[in-house]
Formats: sequence, C-alpha cells, structure tokens
Amino acid sequence: MPESATRLPDQVVMPLLDRIVRESLDEDYQVVAARKSRERPRSSAAQRPPSPGSGRPRQVAAAVMAVFGVLVAIAAIQTSRNAPEANASMASLVEQAQERREGLADLQAELDKLRTSTNALRGDVAQAQADEQAQAARITRLEARTGVGAVRGPGLRISVDDAPDGDVSQQVRDSDLATLVDGLWDAGAEAISVNGKRLTNLTAFDNVGPAIHIAGTPLVRPYTILVIGNPDTLQADLLDTTMGQRWFTLVQSLGFDYAVKPADSLSLPAARPHRLRVVRPFEQTPERPGQDAGAGGS
Repeated sequence: MPESATRLPDQVVMPLLDRIVRESLDEDYQVVAARKSRERPRSSAAQRPPSPGSGRPRQVAAAVMAVFGVLVAIAAIQTSRNAPEANASMASLVEQAQERREGLADLQAELDKLRTSTNALRGDVAQAQADEQAQAARITRLEARTGVGAVRGPGLRISVDDAPDGDVSQQVRDSDLATLVDGLWDAGAEAISVNGKRLTNLTAFDNVGPAIHIAGTPLVRPYTILVIGNPDTLQADLLDTTMGQRWFTLVQSLGFDYAVKPADSLSLPAARPHRLRVVRPFEQTPERPGQDAGAGGS
C-alpha cells in the first residue's frame, strides 16, 4: 500500500504542544507578511532590507509556550499533591454512604416491626369493639328484661276485666294477674307493663280491698297489659306453659273478659327504680333458652 494512502493528517499524529506552536507561528508570519506588503512600495520591494522586528513573533510564541509549560507543570504538581486528599475524601464519602445504607436498613427493620405492632393493635381494637358491642347488646337485653330501660317493639295488647254482671268472686284479683304475667314470662315475653306500669322481677301485685295495687299504686279496671315479644307465637306459647294453662282455666271458670290483639309497635316505659333494703347471695339457676341470667318475671 502507498505511503501517502496510509499517512494520517498532521493534526492527528502531531503532538498537541507542537501543533499549538506551529499554528501560532504560522498566524504570526501571515500577519507580519501582510503588514509588510502594505507598507513596502512596489518599486523598491527588492531593495529594502528586512525589518528588524521580523523575529518578534517567534519570541512571543516561545514566551507563550514557556508560560504554558510552567502552568502545566504547576497543575501537574498541584494534582500530584492533592491526590492523597482526593483519595481520602472519596474513601470518606464511600464510608458515609455505607453508614447511611446501614442506617436505612435499620430504619426499614424498625418500620417493619412498627407495622407488625400496629396490625396487632388494630386486631386488639377490633376485638375490643366487638366485645363492647356484645356487652352493649347484652346490657340492652338485660335492661329490657329487668325493666331498667324503656323498650319498643312488636307484641300483644291484652285486655283483662271482671266478668260481666258477675259477683265478687268473679272479680280479677292480684293473684290472677300474677298468674297471667308469670305465664307470659314463661312464654318468652321480653317486657311487660300493666296500665302503663313497667313490671320487673321485683314487682309484686297486692290486693287492697277490691283494688289491685302495684308497688303501692292502685290499678284501674280494665287492666291493659302490653307485652313485647313475637306476636305470631307468643299467644300459642302461653298455652304451653303451666301458668298459662292455669290462667285460661280461670278465664273459663270465672268468665273473665279477656281479649288479645297483636301490635306491630308497642312502647313500654322504664320501671321506677327500687331501693334495695335486703341483699342475699345470688343462687345460679339454669337459664332458659333465649333468656339472660338475672332476668325474670314478676
């Protein structure tokens, strides 16, 4: 292959410093030559001696190259001196990055622990809320059973009165109403009131002459008994109880005026609180299905 075909351009193979010097000198020569051609007359161009300042560009270029070389040497020396500090700074940055990475890993582990603890606490809160709702429902049932709270719901409206045109023996007495009320409790009644008086497990019927009293308050005939419970099954369940059968026997034998009507919504007030004077130990008895402990009839 010819040498000219493989020869590379001077700007590729020439060292950078030589290239800078050559280009600087060429430009200076061009400037000086142009200036001389303008100042020298054409007629005496061959006779005028060379200008004494023709060597100045070469001197300037040499000075520039000397200064440039000094700067390069200073930069090299400064770089050499700063190399240990740079390496130390780099090592310090690497160490700091590693420490930050380890700290981030510790924080992530702590975050995972906190998330696990938070989920456990949420489970405890949900369980506590469920227990609270269950206790609130139980309290509501107990309030309905014991008469402490007012209640509303479907049930039966019962009317009881003396036998029409009957004598004294055919009048409704306190024991008769107590028999009916006990039968209703046994049939699954949730709440009972007589003439607007809420009944509890401490309520007692008394006869004072011909009048029936509840806790010292006289009742006026006819006796209206409101019962909250299932209106579809309560009356039939009453017939299956011992006290209910006894009540219907009294109705048939004495001719009481007895009427029952289902009601979609009944409102029973809360019972008046009683002041306890005597306290006895409670004896646990088996609960009937659907009845809470401590609830009962009259």
